[in-house]
Amino acid sequence: MLSVEKLNEFGADTISGIKRCANNEELYLRLVKMVPSNKGFSDLYEAIKNNSLDEAFLAAHGLKGILANLSLDPILNPIKEITELLRNKENIDYSKYLLIIEEKRKLLEEML
Repeated sequence: MLSVEKLNEFGADTISGIKRCANNEELYLRLVKMVPSNKGFSDLYEAIKNNSLDEAFLAAHGLKGILANLSLDPILNPIKEITELLRNKENIDYSKYLLIIEEKRKLLEEML
């Protein structure tokens, strides 16, 4: 079962995240539970696979906003990096970023 304590161990800044949810811990946890299944992850992976950097940027940027608001730093940090690379349309191998993002997304999913 997901808890603030588990999220803290994961590396989330739950104090900031809960504060952004009007200090409503229940709301915060409910929103965090929605993150692993967010369509933005599959959109990002698919866009990168298809070398659609503009679409990948939109997906990454959307995820960045969600993750930043919930202060899910372990997933947010690589998303921030990939967002900036995509913003600049860097034609690089994004697989190392995608592996980290997917690993952290799965860890969060396992906490549910």
